[in-house]
Amino acid sequence: MFNPLKALANLNPAKMQEQAAKIQEELGQLKFTSTQGRISVVITGNQVVESVMIDGQNIPELVETLNDAIRQSQQAAANKLASMSQSLGIGQ
Repeated sequence: MFNPLKALANLNPAKMQEQAAKIQEELGQLKFTSTQGRISVVITGNQVVESVMIDGQNIPELVETLNDAIRQSQQAAANKLASMSQSLGIGQ
């Protein structure tokens, strides 16, 4: 029977890193905008907030605060995934 986890363990790590870097670069160039009433937010595909406008004024402190919270969330997710990978014997 085909074991997808074993197949993942046999992948070329250097090639995977190269592909991941390319995807990150492509995502970083994408921009998403959402506007609700007086508030407009621009975020990249890498989940980096570029601007938060309220009544046409950019609020840099809010941009920094949101990006910090996003980084914390991403780090927590990365830690959980790394822990799960180790428990499954992947990437050791």
